Amino acid sequence: MTDPNRADPNHSDLDRALGFTIPARHTRGRIARLGPVLDAILAAHAYPPAIERLLADALVLTALVGATLKDPQGQLTLQTQTQAGVVTLLVCDYRGGELRGYVQFDAEKLAGLPAEPSLAALFGQGYLAITFDLAATGERYQGIVPLDGDTLAAAVEHYFVQSEQIPTLVRTGLAKDPEGRCVAGGLLLQHLPEGEDGRERLHTKLDHPEWDHVSALGATMGIDELADAALPLETLVWRLFNEESEVRVLADTPLSRGCRCDVDYVRSVIAKFPLEDRRAMADADGIIAVDCAFCSTVFPLHVDDAAGV
Repeated sequence: MTDPNRADPNHSDLDRALGFTIPARHTRGRIARLGPVLDAILAAHAYPPAIERLLADALVLTALVGATLKDPQGQLTLQTQTQAGVVTLLVCDYRGGELRGYVQFDAEKLAGLPAEPSLAALFGQGYLAITFDLAATGERYQGIVPLDGDTLAAAVEHYFVQSEQIPTLVRTGLAKDPEGRCVAGGLLLQHLPEGEDGRERLHTKLDHPEWDHVSALGATMGIDELADAALPLETLVWRLFNEESEVRVLADTPLSRGCRCDVDYVRSVIAKFPLEDRRAMADADGIIAVDCAFCSTVFPLHVDDAAGV
């Protein structure tokens, strides 16, 4: 093969997640990079730069954690809770490789912050909720951790250590390509000393020498590398772990923008309102305009159409 340590300026490796394991180190990992998918999600709203960076970071984290789901119909949701913060709502979710995300914020408060505000400035006393919905079993798992670190990645690490007792390292990076388009990349490493199925494990050691070795290597991954579209994801794995006796690269996961708004669903929701309320929602022509917060799609429904559900 060609030198795996070399970038290919004629090739862009974007919008996919790659899994791998290092059996001798009892480690699993995911590496992901977003490009056109990220731009499509961000383009739904004219986010200011600080909010754009925040959502890009949250989306690549959602892709990393979501790609660990074994249930193809399972869903992973990241959502913040805040008190008196600039950001009043941030929510991203992943299902079957499809991503969506949205941020609601106070523009006046944001205007009073520096160009690159801290996480504390954006969220105040904030919390991050991570929810796994497993379609195959109908089970739901949720953990809530404080946003008291410097990054969302730190909160995700805290979640896995606190809620699942899995030592975890997360790195993310964001850049703009020469055309001004966003590229976001991320790395997730986890130590699974008793096997791949973390939920059944009860006694993970947090100070294991194997994990110390792997996490030290993972921490050397540069932000510029993660967000360099010319570097294949396999190259990044090779750069980190080429001295290991065996690294198993798993099937990759294509990533796409996947809003699940649907006119039939919207119609069924509107139909639950009494006729008087529906008429109050409608304009002079009897049209109720319902828009999706995620993708900004507007569904024009006539009062009588909603009544016919």
